[in-house]
Amino acid sequence: MNKKITVIGSLNYDVILKIPRLPFKGETLTANGATFSAGGKGANQAVQAAKLKTPTYMVGCVGTDASADFLVNTAKEYGVNVDYIRKVPGSSGMGVINAVEDGSVYACIVRGANFEVTKEDVDNAMPILKESGVCILQNELPVEIIAYAIDKAKEAGCTVVLNAAPAIELPEECLSKVDIFVVNEVEAEFYCHEKIDSVEKAKTEIKKMAEKYNNNVIFTLGKDGAVAYENGTIEFIPAMKVDAIETTGAGDSYIGAVSHSIIEGKSLIEACKFATKCSAITVCRMGAQPSMPTLEDVE
Repeated sequence: MNKKITVIGSLNYDVILKIPRLPFKGETLTANGATFSAGGKGANQAVQAAKLKTPTYMVGCVGTDASADFLVNTAKEYGVNVDYIRKVPGSSGMGVINAVEDGSVYACIVRGANFEVTKEDVDNAMPILKESGVCILQNELPVEIIAYAIDKAKEAGCTVVLNAAPAIELPEECLSKVDIFVVNEVEAEFYCHEKIDSVEKAKTEIKKMAEKYNNNVIFTLGKDGAVAYENGTIEFIPAMKVDAIETTGAGDSYIGAVSHSIIEGKSLIEACKFATKCSAITVCRMGAQPSMPTLEDVE
């Protein structure tokens, strides 16, 4: 397998507000602090893979606003190749994240430049897709671009990892082309049309989904851990017990780490066990990209 990863996805400027609880309607609540960091599911996943010493390329768009250079430079500082990030007129993507004291997160995103990614951007990235073992995608781009990118990544010979987040309607033929489908419990409920309220329920639904689309699947279950389906085998991987400070980027850390492990030749279940360690470190620190561990941190 080629030892590189290409991420086609989003870059967002994140404003993270540390709050004691959610404000009531009409209330002005004082936040305990604010953190500003580079984010977006795509960039976060790329940064985690790069921090684990896997050569990683980011394909996406930023705007011409003040945050654009910050987003590109931050990714570059963490070791991500940014040659395929294009600047477009207007604002970059943005995330506003309310991080509550109990560790839960309530987030809103602004699409911005992420919805300016074109088929031509994907075509231009074909040389690196052909050098990559894994291509990671998420749902923060237009649906037709996600579908096109899946086709081009398969054409280039990549293992395609789709993090179907946020949950949106995707063509079934799209899902059946994906090698590894990753969702959290909320997104899993959207795609399964069933409540995922226990590990047993997750095991039942993951089997149905994997058999329907003929791929391998991961359901991440927050502080409970994850359930993985790999070639007919279902395994529950419990989370590590840690004192979470803030969970922003934990899922992205997990996906970056899974993809890194697959590049290293590990099975999906082994990859999930490694990713569990990475996300456990991520939730113990503030921000998404700054909190993600290096290979040394994990070891």
